[in-house]
Amino acid sequence: MFSRNQRPKLDRYEDYLFLVMQFPVYEKSRQRMVSVELDLFEGKDYLITLPSAELPPLEALFERVGERDDLREQIFSKGAGYLLYRIVDACVDASFPMLRKMGLKLDQLEDDIFEERRSAEIVRDINDLKQEIITFRRIVRPQRTVLGDLEKTKQRYLAEDMEIYFDDISDAAERIWDILENYKEVIESLETTNESMLSHRLNDAIKVLNAVSVLVLPATLIASIWGMNVWLPLIGSTGNPANFWLLVVIMLLTIIGSFWYFRRRGWL
Repeated sequence: MFSRNQRPKLDRYEDYLFLVMQFPVYEKSRQRMVSVELDLFEGKDYLITLPSAELPPLEALFERVGERDDLREQIFSKGAGYLLYRIVDACVDASFPMLRKMGLKLDQLEDDIFEERRSAEIVRDINDLKQEIITFRRIVRPQRTVLGDLEKTKQRYLAEDMEIYFDDISDAAERIWDILENYKEVIESLETTNESMLSHRLNDAIKVLNAVSVLVLPATLIASIWGMNVWLPLIGSTGNPANFWLLVVIMLLTIIGSFWYFRRRGWL
């Protein structure tokens, strides 16, 4: 029974090869990275492809072959093994444009973090990009073993010189993995840096709020004392209206004096 969602693998049979491969595809509708499975049956003079969903590089290759007679003759004349190489090579190379876009997103995130722009959206963007990198790594990791096995495969339906072609694909897969490893370290570093920046800004805000509370405290104390329903200096029994403004001036002078003292001590 034919089944989907298998791990990448290479099975060798007497008359054909059976490959299960997975490639990353960015779905614009859902704005997320997904894995598309491609099953291939490769024999001496035939190749069957069974993608689980739309695979743009595969469709683009078939479209070019259908439109150009010279390209069709060039590929088909070299046998099914060469066609297998062209398909796998096209699907692997399609990862590099996606990696470049991810690199640009990392650069933009770094600029936003240090320039303190879009602070409310940075955490979400970091999480989205981190999820893309994790998904990409999950797809590529088991694929490397399959490509290495394909490079070493020597059977009568794969020409001897084909190992050179598949060696190039294996090298490309290793470059993709190295880039993803670098991106993983970068996104983790950016996440740590952003958390430090948020903590620093939060500490600054708390520092200002505490300073304001301390500065206003003497004025609050003065207002509380002269608000008591007892005899107090400056008020007496007459309740002169000028005393109100006198108290306001005293409270302002107290705040200004406290502010000057804190600045001199380096607390503000």
